[in-house]
Amino acid sequence: MLKYRLIFGSLMAVLFTAIIVFDGWLDGSLTAAAGDDKSVQATLLCILVALLMIPAQLELAKLAKAKNLTILLPVTITASILFATSSYWLQMIQNPQPFYFPLLGAITLLTLFLYQYFRYGTSNVLANCGVSFFSIMYLGLLSGFVVAIRTDFGLWALLMFIFTIKSSDIGAYTVGKIFGKHKFAPKISPGKTWEGMAGAAAAAAIVAVCFAINCDIIKPIPAAIFGLSFAFIGQFGDLAESMIKRDCEQKDSANNVPGFGGILDIVDSPLVAAPLAYIFFMCFA
Repeated sequence: MLKYRLIFGSLMAVLFTAIIVFDGWLDGSLTAAAGDDKSVQATLLCILVALLMIPAQLELAKLAKAKNLTILLPVTITASILFATSSYWLQMIQNPQPFYFPLLGAITLLTLFLYQYFRYGTSNVLANCGVSFFSIMYLGLLSGFVVAIRTDFGLWALLMFIFTIKSSDIGAYTVGKIFGKHKFAPKISPGKTWEGMAGAAAAAAIVAVCFAINCDIIKPIPAAIFGLSFAFIGQFGDLAESMIKRDCEQKDSANNVPGFGGILDIVDSPLVAAPLAYIFFMCFA
Protein backbone atom coordinates (compact mmCIF):
# COMPACT_ATOMS: atom_id res chain seq x y z
CA MET A 1 0.00 0.00 0.00
CA LEU A 2 2.74 2.47 0.96
CA LYS A 3 4.75 1.53 -2.13
CA TYR A 4 1.80 2.11 -4.45
CA ARG A 5 0.93 5.38 -2.72
CA LEU A 6 4.46 6.71 -3.13
CA ILE A 7 4.76 5.57 -6.77
CA PHE A 8 1.38 6.79 -7.99
CA GLY A 9 1.55 9.88 -5.78
CA SER A 10 4.86 10.85 -7.38
CA LEU A 11 3.54 10.21 -10.89
CA MET A 12 0.45 12.32 -10.27
CA ALA A 13 2.58 15.11 -8.77
CA VAL A 14 4.85 15.17 -11.84
CA LEU A 15 1.89 15.13 -14.24
CA PHE A 16 0.02 17.85 -12.34
CA THR A 17 3.12 20.05 -12.17
CA ALA A 18 3.75 19.59 -15.89
CA ILE A 19 0.18 20.62 -16.72
CA ILE A 20 0.27 23.69 -14.48
CA VAL A 21 3.71 24.83 -15.71
CA PHE A 22 2.74 24.31 -19.37
CA ASP A 23 -0.51 26.15 -18.66
CA GLY A 24 1.52 29.04 -17.26
CA TRP A 25 3.76 29.03 -20.31
CA LEU A 26 0.73 29.20 -22.59
CA ASP A 27 -0.86 32.19 -20.83
CA GLY A 28 2.39 34.01 -20.05
CA SER A 29 2.19 33.82 -16.26
CA LEU A 30 5.32 31.63 -16.14
CA THR A 31 7.54 34.39 -17.46
CA ALA A 32 8.97 37.21 -15.38
CA ALA A 33 7.64 39.97 -17.64
CA ALA A 34 4.19 41.00 -16.50
CA GLY A 35 3.41 42.29 -19.96
CA ASP A 36 3.50 38.75 -21.30
CA ASP A 37 0.47 37.73 -19.23
CA LYS A 38 -2.72 37.08 -21.12
CA SER A 39 -6.00 38.38 -19.73
CA VAL A 40 -7.47 34.86 -19.52
CA GLN A 41 -5.36 32.39 -17.55
CA ALA A 42 -5.47 28.81 -16.27
CA THR A 43 -7.21 27.28 -19.29
CA LEU A 44 -5.68 23.83 -18.85
CA LEU A 45 -6.35 23.86 -15.10
CA CYS A 46 -9.96 24.81 -15.83
CA ILE A 47 -10.30 21.86 -18.21
CA LEU A 48 -8.63 19.48 -15.72
CA VAL A 49 -10.89 20.54 -12.84
CA ALA A 50 -13.99 20.32 -15.04
CA LEU A 51 -13.08 16.79 -16.10
CA LEU A 52 -12.41 15.72 -12.51
CA MET A 53 -15.92 16.82 -11.52
CA ILE A 54 -17.41 13.93 -13.52
CA PRO A 55 -15.75 10.95 -11.76
CA ALA A 56 -15.90 12.78 -8.42
CA GLN A 57 -19.66 13.20 -8.70
CA LEU A 58 -20.06 9.59 -9.81
CA GLU A 59 -18.08 8.39 -6.77
CA LEU A 60 -20.10 10.55 -4.40
CA ALA A 61 -23.32 9.28 -6.00
CA LYS A 62 -22.15 5.71 -5.39
CA LEU A 63 -21.52 6.52 -1.72
CA ALA A 64 -24.91 8.20 -1.44
CA LYS A 65 -26.62 5.18 -2.98
CA ALA A 66 -25.33 3.08 -0.07
CA LYS A 67 -27.54 5.27 2.15
CA ASN A 68 -30.50 5.02 -0.24
CA LEU A 69 -29.93 8.58 -1.43
CA THR A 70 -30.03 9.61 -5.08
CA ILE A 71 -27.74 12.32 -6.41
CA LEU A 72 -29.29 13.95 -9.47
CA LEU A 73 -26.18 13.56 -11.61
CA PRO A 74 -27.06 15.51 -14.77
CA VAL A 75 -27.68 18.60 -12.65
CA THR A 76 -24.91 18.08 -10.11
CA ILE A 77 -22.19 17.46 -12.70
CA THR A 78 -23.17 20.53 -14.74
CA ALA A 79 -23.54 22.78 -11.70
CA SER A 80 -20.29 21.51 -10.15
CA ILE A 81 -18.40 22.36 -13.31
CA LEU A 82 -19.94 25.84 -13.42
CA PHE A 83 -19.06 26.53 -9.77
CA ALA A 84 -15.57 25.03 -10.05
CA THR A 85 -14.63 27.03 -13.15
CA SER A 86 -16.34 30.30 -12.18
CA SER A 87 -13.08 32.18 -11.62
CA TYR A 88 -11.95 31.24 -15.10
CA TRP A 89 -15.09 32.55 -16.82
CA LEU A 90 -15.23 35.69 -14.68
CA GLN A 91 -11.87 36.72 -16.17
CA MET A 92 -13.73 37.32 -19.44
CA ILE A 93 -16.20 39.74 -17.87
CA GLN A 94 -15.00 43.31 -17.48
CA ASN A 95 -17.08 44.11 -14.40
CA PRO A 96 -18.32 40.84 -12.85
CA GLN A 97 -21.39 41.30 -10.69
CA PRO A 98 -21.23 40.30 -6.99
CA PHE A 99 -24.53 38.40 -7.20
CA TYR A 100 -23.08 35.84 -9.65
CA PHE A 101 -22.66 33.07 -7.05
CA PRO A 102 -26.01 33.60 -5.27
CA LEU A 103 -27.73 33.63 -8.66
CA LEU A 104 -25.93 30.45 -9.76
CA GLY A 105 -26.85 28.80 -6.47
CA ALA A 106 -30.50 29.81 -6.79
CA ILE A 107 -30.75 28.57 -10.39
CA THR A 108 -29.06 25.32 -9.38
CA LEU A 109 -31.53 24.71 -6.56
CA LEU A 110 -34.52 25.41 -8.80
CA THR A 111 -33.13 23.10 -11.47
CA LEU A 112 -32.73 20.33 -8.89
CA PHE A 113 -36.40 20.67 -7.96
CA LEU A 114 -37.45 20.52 -11.62
CA TYR A 115 -35.29 17.49 -12.38
CA GLN A 116 -36.50 15.76 -9.23
CA TYR A 117 -40.13 16.37 -10.20
CA PHE A 118 -39.85 15.13 -13.78
CA ARG A 119 -37.57 12.18 -12.93
CA TYR A 120 -38.78 10.97 -9.51
CA GLY A 121 -41.93 12.95 -8.75
CA THR A 122 -42.57 13.76 -5.08
CA SER A 123 -40.67 10.78 -3.68
CA ASN A 124 -37.67 11.62 -1.43
CA VAL A 125 -37.57 15.27 -2.49
CA LEU A 126 -35.71 16.55 0.56
CA ALA A 127 -33.25 13.67 0.55
CA ASN A 128 -32.45 13.76 -3.17
CA CYS A 129 -32.32 17.54 -3.56
CA GLY A 130 -30.48 17.95 -0.27
CA VAL A 131 -27.71 15.46 -0.99
CA SER A 132 -27.44 16.75 -4.57
CA PHE A 133 -27.01 20.35 -3.45
CA PHE A 134 -24.45 19.20 -0.87
CA SER A 135 -22.48 17.40 -3.58
CA ILE A 136 -22.40 20.59 -5.68
CA MET A 137 -21.18 22.71 -2.78
CA TYR A 138 -18.66 20.11 -1.62
CA LEU A 139 -17.14 19.38 -5.02
CA GLY A 140 -18.00 22.38 -7.18
CA LEU A 141 -17.85 25.37 -4.84
CA LEU A 142 -14.75 24.22 -2.95
CA SER A 143 -12.94 23.32 -6.18
CA GLY A 144 -13.65 26.84 -7.39
CA PHE A 145 -11.23 28.19 -4.80
CA VAL A 146 -8.46 26.01 -6.25
CA VAL A 147 -8.96 27.67 -9.64
CA ALA A 148 -9.29 31.08 -7.94
CA ILE A 149 -5.90 30.66 -6.26
CA ARG A 150 -4.38 30.10 -9.71
CA THR A 151 -6.15 33.00 -11.44
CA ASP A 152 -5.73 35.51 -8.59
CA PHE A 153 -2.31 34.64 -7.16
CA GLY A 154 -0.50 32.76 -9.91
CA LEU A 155 0.71 29.28 -10.69
CA TRP A 156 3.45 29.19 -8.02
CA ALA A 157 0.93 29.96 -5.28
CA LEU A 158 -1.23 27.12 -6.57
CA LEU A 159 1.70 24.70 -6.69
CA MET A 160 2.76 25.78 -3.19
CA PHE A 161 -0.75 25.12 -1.90
CA ILE A 162 -1.15 21.72 -3.58
CA PHE A 163 2.32 20.43 -2.72
CA THR A 164 2.04 21.63 0.88
CA ILE A 165 -1.27 19.82 1.32
CA LYS A 166 -0.24 16.63 -0.47
CA SER A 167 3.17 16.50 1.23
CA SER A 168 1.35 16.65 4.56
CA ASP A 169 -0.76 13.68 3.41
CA ILE A 170 2.37 11.73 2.48
CA GLY A 171 4.16 12.74 5.68
CA ALA A 172 1.18 11.72 7.81
CA TYR A 173 0.75 8.40 6.04
CA THR A 174 4.45 7.48 6.01
CA VAL A 175 5.33 8.51 9.56
CA GLY A 176 2.04 7.14 10.87
CA LYS A 177 2.66 3.76 9.23
CA ILE A 178 6.15 3.48 10.68
CA PHE A 179 5.85 5.14 14.10
CA GLY A 180 2.14 5.66 14.71
CA LYS A 181 0.82 4.53 18.10
CA HIS A 182 -1.42 7.25 19.54
CA LYS A 183 -4.76 7.58 17.74
CA PHE A 184 -5.71 11.01 16.41
CA ALA A 185 -9.39 10.51 15.53
CA PRO A 186 -10.28 6.87 16.29
CA LYS A 187 -14.03 7.26 15.77
CA ILE A 188 -13.60 8.63 12.25
CA SER A 189 -10.29 7.29 10.94
CA PRO A 190 -8.61 4.73 13.22
CA GLY A 191 -5.44 4.74 11.12
CA LYS A 192 -4.58 8.38 11.85
CA THR A 193 -2.14 9.03 14.69
CA TRP A 194 -0.54 11.99 16.42
CA GLU A 195 2.83 10.74 15.21
CA GLY A 196 1.46 10.91 11.68
CA MET A 197 0.25 14.46 12.32
CA ALA A 198 3.77 15.40 13.42
CA GLY A 199 5.08 13.98 10.15
CA ALA A 200 2.43 15.91 8.24
CA ALA A 201 3.31 19.20 9.93
CA ALA A 202 7.06 18.74 9.38
CA ALA A 203 6.68 17.80 5.70
CA ALA A 204 4.21 20.61 4.99
CA ALA A 205 6.33 23.27 6.72
CA ILE A 206 9.47 22.24 4.83
CA VAL A 207 7.72 22.26 1.45
CA ALA A 208 5.99 25.59 2.10
CA VAL A 209 9.23 27.29 3.17
CA CYS A 210 11.07 25.89 0.13
CA PHE A 211 8.43 27.36 -2.16
CA ALA A 212 8.58 30.69 -0.32
CA ILE A 213 12.36 30.93 -0.62
CA ASN A 214 12.64 29.83 -4.23
CA CYS A 215 9.47 31.30 -5.75
CA ASP A 216 9.11 34.55 -3.78
CA ILE A 217 5.44 33.95 -3.01
CA ILE A 218 5.37 34.91 0.67
CA LYS A 219 7.99 35.41 3.38
CA PRO A 220 9.55 32.30 4.99
CA ILE A 221 7.96 32.80 8.43
CA PRO A 222 4.38 33.10 7.10
CA ALA A 223 5.20 30.16 4.83
CA ALA A 224 6.18 28.03 7.84
CA ILE A 225 2.93 29.04 9.55
CA PHE A 226 1.11 28.17 6.32
CA GLY A 227 2.69 24.71 6.27
CA LEU A 228 2.01 23.94 9.92
CA SER A 229 -1.57 25.23 9.74
CA PHE A 230 -2.53 23.56 6.52
CA ALA A 231 -1.09 20.24 7.60
CA PHE A 232 -3.92 20.15 10.14
CA ILE A 233 -6.48 21.73 7.82
CA GLY A 234 -5.63 19.21 5.10
CA GLN A 235 -6.06 16.34 7.54
CA PHE A 236 -9.41 17.80 8.54
CA GLY A 237 -10.41 17.61 4.87
CA ASP A 238 -9.39 13.98 4.84
CA LEU A 239 -11.42 13.35 8.00
CA ALA A 240 -14.44 15.09 6.47
CA GLU A 241 -14.44 12.63 3.59
CA SER A 242 -13.80 9.78 6.03
CA MET A 243 -16.96 10.79 7.89
CA ILE A 244 -18.92 10.43 4.64
CA LYS A 245 -17.37 7.04 3.85
CA ARG A 246 -17.87 5.76 7.39
CA ASP A 247 -21.52 6.83 7.31
CA CYS A 248 -21.88 4.93 4.02
CA GLU A 249 -19.86 1.99 5.40
CA GLN A 250 -17.29 2.23 2.60
CA LYS A 251 -13.50 2.06 2.98
CA ASP A 252 -12.70 4.05 -0.19
CA SER A 253 -14.76 6.14 -2.58
CA ALA A 254 -13.60 3.86 -5.43
CA ASN A 255 -10.66 1.66 -6.40
CA ASN A 256 -9.50 3.43 -9.55
CA VAL A 257 -6.16 4.74 -8.26
CA PRO A 258 -3.80 2.14 -6.71
CA GLY A 259 -2.69 3.13 -3.22
CA PHE A 260 -5.31 5.87 -2.92
CA GLY A 261 -8.75 4.55 -3.82
CA GLY A 262 -10.79 7.02 -5.84
CA ILE A 263 -10.71 10.61 -7.02
CA LEU A 264 -12.42 11.75 -3.81
CA ASP A 265 -9.67 10.11 -1.77
CA ILE A 266 -7.10 12.22 -3.64
CA VAL A 267 -8.84 15.61 -3.66
CA ASP A 268 -10.43 15.52 -0.19
CA SER A 269 -7.64 17.46 1.54
CA PRO A 270 -7.23 20.28 -1.03
CA LEU A 271 -10.99 20.72 -1.32
CA VAL A 272 -11.56 21.72 2.28
CA ALA A 273 -8.30 23.64 2.56
CA ALA A 274 -8.70 25.73 -0.62
CA PRO A 275 -11.02 28.49 0.76
CA LEU A 276 -8.76 29.05 3.77
CA ALA A 277 -5.66 29.01 1.56
CA TYR A 278 -7.27 31.67 -0.63
CA ILE A 279 -7.79 33.86 2.46
CA PHE A 280 -4.19 33.23 3.56
CA PHE A 281 -2.80 34.34 0.19
CA MET A 282 -5.07 37.41 0.27
CA CYS A 283 -3.43 38.42 3.54
CA PHE A 284 0.21 37.51 2.88
CA ALA A 285 0.89 37.13 -0.85
